[in-house]
Amino acid sequence: MADLTLTNVKKVYANSVEVLRDINLDIKQGEFIVFVGPSGCGKSTLLRMISGLEDISAGTLEIDGQVVNDIPPALRGIAMVFQSYALYPHMSVYDNMAFSLQIAKENKANIDKQVRKAAEMLQLTPYLDRLPKALSGGQRQRVAIGRAIVRRPKVFLFDEPLSNLDAALRVATRMEIAALKEKMPESTMIYVTHDQVEAMTLADRIVLLSNGNIEQVGAPLELYEQPANVFVAKFIGSPAMNILPVTINKVGSQTNLAIDATTSVNLPLQLDKKEEGKKAQLGIRPEDFTMTALHKNDVLISGEIAFVEALGESTLFHVKTELHDELVIAKFPGVWDIQRGDALALAAPAEKLHLFAADGNNYSQ
Repeated sequence: MADLTLTNVKKVYANSVEVLRDINLDIKQGEFIVFVGPSGCGKSTLLRMISGLEDISAGTLEIDGQVVNDIPPALRGIAMVFQSYALYPHMSVYDNMAFSLQIAKENKANIDKQVRKAAEMLQLTPYLDRLPKALSGGQRQRVAIGRAIVRRPKVFLFDEPLSNLDAALRVATRMEIAALKEKMPESTMIYVTHDQVEAMTLADRIVLLSNGNIEQVGAPLELYEQPANVFVAKFIGSPAMNILPVTINKVGSQTNLAIDATTSVNLPLQLDKKEEGKKAQLGIRPEDFTMTALHKNDVLISGEIAFVEALGESTLFHVKTELHDELVIAKFPGVWDIQRGDALALAAPAEKLHLFAADGNNYSQ
């Protein structure tokens, strides 16, 4: 198993399109790292560069202290699980899992031991004699994972392995991958997804990418509770964080923000005096709102409900205000007898609010 270090890594294609810019990242042995971000952000390209399927245009990639930029994929000690299962349709589950070891000319006894050990770990033992066409999508993906396990790689790479599965199978297979990591605590795993639920539930640390850059690296709840900028704040969490324009009114032991001519809020955040009078952005997660009476002093936002999403376990209210172009979303548990067109007043505890500068960076970072 291995540490992995990327230093000033770039990817530039022949048409001068820069896909990744100065990627610096340290991954420790035994970590489960998830690359997440919107489509086209470079996460799959970065994974393919680690695997050796894409060349590195600049910078270095080290595995266990060895620079591997020019080492072929087969010699890097890496196993990759792809979005498509890529199983041999004419081979049994056993033979699919054993194939790489057979090519490496390992002895039959060792091959059998490794295949059966991986099959037991992935609950595939009853299916070893079956062909892939006799398996469900989740079972086929487990076979693809088992094929990687038997190679005993230094690093496991997963490229959106659940995207071809339906919702129920995704949940079940995600739980199996989490259980697999517990059974292999020393294995280093790097996982690519566009699904933030997968990222939040599987990762030791998340690497959030956007437009070829790393926006933030940290534990899942760190990105949720302490987003480095507006992009992170809006990407992590569903529904996305509400971002409202404000003016920094006065700074001191606390910072006073003007939301409009009559509404302000104090944040437990001490800023430099030079920030007074500047435009800023206030972030409020939908689930951090509380309802309040229209006449109370704690009202942050009030308006008319434009749309209601009654989801059973929770209700989303989309609120139209006079001050903001975008609808403000508030999320409350359970079912509410509140309809479209009703007035709604919202408050939020100061410690749950996030303040971002005009350029999008979090003031508290």
